[in-house]
Amino acid sequence: MLDNFLPFETNTWAFVLSSLLITVVGGILLYVIFFYVLRSIFRKFERDIALVTLNVSAYPALTVFVLALLKFTLHKLPDNQIIDGLESILAAGLIISISYWLVQLLLQVLIYYLREYTQQTEAMWDDVLLPLVEAVVPVIIFTLAGVFVLRSFGVDLTGIWVALGGATFVIGFAAQGILANFFSGVVLLIDTPFQFGDVLLLDNDSVAILRRIGVRVTQLYIPEKHCDIYIPNSNLQSQNITNLSRPTSYYHFSTELRLPTEFDLYEVKRVIQEAILAHPDTLGDIGGKLEILDNYYQLAELADQREIGRLRLLAEQEVNLKLEEIQQGLEALVVTLQFAEKGGLTQDEIENIQQEYREILSLIGLEPITEIQNRRSIFTFNETRAKDTLIELVREWYRASIRDPNLLDNDSYLISEEWERKINLIKRRVQKLYQKISNPQREETRLDDYVMELNKWLLEKFKEPRQKWQNPQVSVKGIEYKQGAAYMKFRLNLFVDDIKLENGKRGARVNSQIYQEVLQYLKFQNVDISNIT
Repeated sequence: MLDNFLPFETNTWAFVLSSLLITVVGGILLYVIFFYVLRSIFRKFERDIALVTLNVSAYPALTVFVLALLKFTLHKLPDNQIIDGLESILAAGLIISISYWLVQLLLQVLIYYLREYTQQTEAMWDDVLLPLVEAVVPVIIFTLAGVFVLRSFGVDLTGIWVALGGATFVIGFAAQGILANFFSGVVLLIDTPFQFGDVLLLDNDSVAILRRIGVRVTQLYIPEKHCDIYIPNSNLQSQNITNLSRPTSYYHFSTELRLPTEFDLYEVKRVIQEAILAHPDTLGDIGGKLEILDNYYQLAELADQREIGRLRLLAEQEVNLKLEEIQQGLEALVVTLQFAEKGGLTQDEIENIQQEYREILSLIGLEPITEIQNRRSIFTFNETRAKDTLIELVREWYRASIRDPNLLDNDSYLISEEWERKINLIKRRVQKLYQKISNPQREETRLDDYVMELNKWLLEKFKEPRQKWQNPQVSVKGIEYKQGAAYMKFRLNLFVDDIKLENGKRGARVNSQIYQEVLQYLKFQNVDISNIT
């Protein structure tokens, strides 16, 4: 615009001075807007994403503004070698500033908040794909920036592209293994059979915990050897891997026990089954576990484990009862919706359904709050903090769980993080459903389906109920003769509550304690246990 009023042919210096003045004034004005006006406004926001974005963008934006105006000024001046050189330097500075700005926005804003989001979602692919994006995209941005910088200095890239094309073919042929690992990693990310922290059973029967899937290798932790191993992605993809943590973290443990035939078969079988059921870390009917818990694990070193286990089981029992009450409320709400939907929902019916749903929300421990934004009703939720709500009962349960003396340092963090993530998920789900119920619009005939989806999620994803087939089972496999003696061979089948804890060794520890308890019983029967295997 300036050259329309001050033609550079006759007013070159005036044009330069006015451009510099605009640059200085504009820079000062942007500085005031960024660091005083916008910062004071963004600090009032509940979430800090706007403030973080401002902090990341302020200096790069100022730099881009100044460099762009200076380049515009030089571009309008008569061409000469010095001005062309300065213009190339400014163009290179612009490219570098913009690429740096993009990378910082990616790493400090987008990736950071996506990582926070992935912790609240049930999908597994985002937890694995995000680190790859974080590693690869900055390299791509800086590579493209380097190409444009070279072009700004007038470097002819034709020969370079031809050379790179030939080099790419040679490098691709020579680096087949690296490329295979890279694309195998991509396939693993797309298929998403794993999630960080999953316990895997490898082809060689070793148990490993997944730490990270990289561009070329996958990092696994081997609890038995207390070390990390790095497996090429192509090798991992070609293996038959059992994910012990999916679909649930419950782990089926099977072992054998041999006892001399002099024991009463039915009495021994009863003791073994009760010893398994009474263990706090095995699955089974909670009422049955509490009834016989005092009869077992009375050794001094197991006293704390038994008492904390009792508290944990009682807390879990309360959670189960509250979940049953909520699920019954949701089933009743489905019936109400199916009846009301037949003739279309009136405003009175919507209000009645809202009231019925609010009663369910109170059982969960949430209270809806209505906010008006842009003439629209936005619903948020506050926790009621009542002691008998699902959220508080879950917190009481997992706080009792992290007192387990067998847990490792990181286990307490894993337990609390997992359940707080599930609490956040249930908040988001019930909020979304409340929004649909309050403003059904064209979805009024699908509200019952949405309620059933929530009920199903509570049943399958929030907390899976204990099933009868998870109860411990003891079977007699036959008689075995060894060194002239006859032994009864028993097969013990049990489920351990969470295989991911104790570095994947929870099942082995539980099995050892059950075995110890059976031997302790036999010892009290004045039986020689030296030949028991």
